[in-house]
Amino acid sequence: MTEQEPRWLDAAEMKAWRNYAIGAAMLADRLHRELQDNHDISLADYQVLVRLSEHRGLRMRMSQLAEEVASSKSRVSHQVARMERVGLVRRRECPEDGRGVFAELTDKGMETLRTSAPTHVEGVREHMVDLLTRSEQEVLARVFDRVITHLRGRDG
Repeated sequence: MTEQEPRWLDAAEMKAWRNYAIGAAMLADRLHRELQDNHDISLADYQVLVRLSEHRGLRMRMSQLAEEVASSKSRVSHQVARMERVGLVRRRECPEDGRGVFAELTDKGMETLRTSAPTHVEGVREHMVDLLTRSEQEVLARVFDRVITHLRGRDG
């Protein structure tokens, strides 16, 4: 069996990949620091609060929450446990399914989301959205919709 030569990235592909990788890491770090410094909440916790606030009953199954925040079930379980200790969320058993567990937003979690959202939205605007034209935003949305679909195994 012969080993096939890798499909190396050309200069344009490498530039696109590196700029994405570095930019995404820097953006996430900046947004995290702004939330941490101003509201004592992590970007990961903020994302959980947002997802819960968007669902009926302000709750979601833990497995669905993990998928929506692009994390493992184990990592989300630890994160929710930490958030539960500070009163931002609570766990509830699923009444329809004895094995299922919900994460549910508390009043304190909703208030934390309400006060931290303006900081986060301003950061997203300042560090990304306002730097792009509307057509660039649309292209970016389409590109990452395709990437997400592929990585979740729902492609084609």
